[in-house]
Amino acid sequence: METRAKKVKEQSVKTSVTISGAEAVIKCLLAEGVDLLYGYPGGAIMPVYDELFKYQDKLHHVLTRHEQGATHSAQGYARATGKVGVAMATSGPGATNLITGIADAQIDSTPMVCITGQVAEHLLGTDAFQETDIIGISTPVTKWNYQITKASEIPEVFAKAFYIARSGRPGPVLIDITKNAQFEQFEFSYEPCTSVRSYKPVPTMDIEAVKSAAALINSAKKPLVVWGQGVILGEAEEEFKAVVEKAGLPSAWTILGASALPTSHTLNVGMVGMHGNYGPNRLTNECDLLIAIGMRFDDRVTGDLNRYAKQAKVIHFEIDPAEVDKNVKTDVAVLGNAKETLAALLPFIEEKEHSAWLQEFRDHDAIEFDKVIKNDLYPTKEGLTMGEVMREINAASEGNAIIVSDVGQHQMIACRYADFKQTKSNITSGGLGTMGFALPAAIGAKMGMPEREVVAVIGDGGYQMTIQELGTILQTKTAVKIVVLNNDYLGMVRQWQQLFFDKRYASTTMVNPDFVTIAKGYSVEAKRVTKREDLADAVKEMMESKDAYFLEVCVEKEDNVFPMIPTGSSVSDIRLS
Repeated sequence: METRAKKVKEQSVKTSVTISGAEAVIKCLLAEGVDLLYGYPGGAIMPVYDELFKYQDKLHHVLTRHEQGATHSAQGYARATGKVGVAMATSGPGATNLITGIADAQIDSTPMVCITGQVAEHLLGTDAFQETDIIGISTPVTKWNYQITKASEIPEVFAKAFYIARSGRPGPVLIDITKNAQFEQFEFSYEPCTSVRSYKPVPTMDIEAVKSAAALINSAKKPLVVWGQGVILGEAEEEFKAVVEKAGLPSAWTILGASALPTSHTLNVGMVGMHGNYGPNRLTNECDLLIAIGMRFDDRVTGDLNRYAKQAKVIHFEIDPAEVDKNVKTDVAVLGNAKETLAALLPFIEEKEHSAWLQEFRDHDAIEFDKVIKNDLYPTKEGLTMGEVMREINAASEGNAIIVSDVGQHQMIACRYADFKQTKSNITSGGLGTMGFALPAAIGAKMGMPEREVVAVIGDGGYQMTIQELGTILQTKTAVKIVVLNNDYLGMVRQWQQLFFDKRYASTTMVNPDFVTIAKGYSVEAKRVTKREDLADAVKEMMESKDAYFLEVCVEKEDNVFPMIPTGSSVSDIRLS
């Protein structure tokens, strides 16, 4: 974002010095304020790693146990800090192993710069050892990419890469560097990039559109805000809070928007989407004005577009013009950074309270509590529920932890029930839905924000996709708290099989290892809980530990997550059971 760009250390290296391309890479990173990166060395990137060895006091490299772990760690770092995450790998399989994390960062708008080594320029196109066309492979899932074949290109390309990654709607950038370019000597100097021809990261705000939006807000009887991660990425939390409080706007969030407004705020009416809250989903089709802020009308939010908010006028505050009218037709589009556009909106809106309308959300809350929430958080059955685990985490953390969730039933439970008092506290894989995201992302988040507690909430399936990153925790002594909610199933897939495939549990039963023994093998303190009477003390012990801690909670095998909007249904068709 532009506001974020101003905070980046703009250290210009104007005096030319003769250095290698490999050393230039390190100097570029330092000039951009990078002090931490994640990666895995190999032949084609070895010259850069050799120079990195000389700069260990200035630039800390974290050796992950898999290149995918490097990208997810960089994502977690970026999401927790607001800075650009950096990941590095060698050519061939090292580069291709980055792709899942890059794709995840692209769809979730996470600023990241990935650096890959490549075979020497004269070998390009010859199917040389560990040669892969990473530029061609990564083009669909990067905001920008570039292959460097001459050392002299390095400063300009790196400056451009960081500018593009962080500006406007953030995203991942990939730089591929041939081995000859890493060895070549050249006259190095560095200037940060402040603009790129034909690239306009933030659209010009139209004040007339702002006034039109204000007029609709002022005349609305049943307005509803749905906000997304754009509020967080734009660092617009205070402006957003001021707008919704002044106009008395009931406000719901997408999973990536969670924590921009405290969970306990009186105008926070819950989560929208497939497993969101009953009230904001149903009342989307009863509001007379839908105000979308920094969200993209994902299909998991809208359900059937032909039956989504057809009765309402729609205002869309958005930084990316490509998202406007892509899925939902808008009446007023306000383009620009949310921090700027919401600040401009504030003087034009009237002070209001929509008490009767807000009460409708509370009435729906009561129905949902009776049908769903009390059974999740305060169960009477013998088996443990995922919801009560989140209840104990909330109690122990007092709502101040960063919650990093993986993908599946536990993700929906974590997003639904976690208490958030401060922004940048909910880190999860949204658009791509990447199993294996949480453990390495939690490592990155904790390294970026060491003063905050970071709790990874993971299912037994996703955990085993990146379980090797326990080795990164062992080596770095990163004090993340890991909670595996173990139901011996690929739970979300099993839920769909139960509801829509006549309980044919095809390939979803998990035969799991002894997770506690594995964690202890990595010198991580570990405990397993199977009984309700042991849960609170175990969570408290975990949260009070100064070191990494693994807690396995064996939960009900066939619990389902409700509410639920079946695929292809309207948000009005949300099911409570």
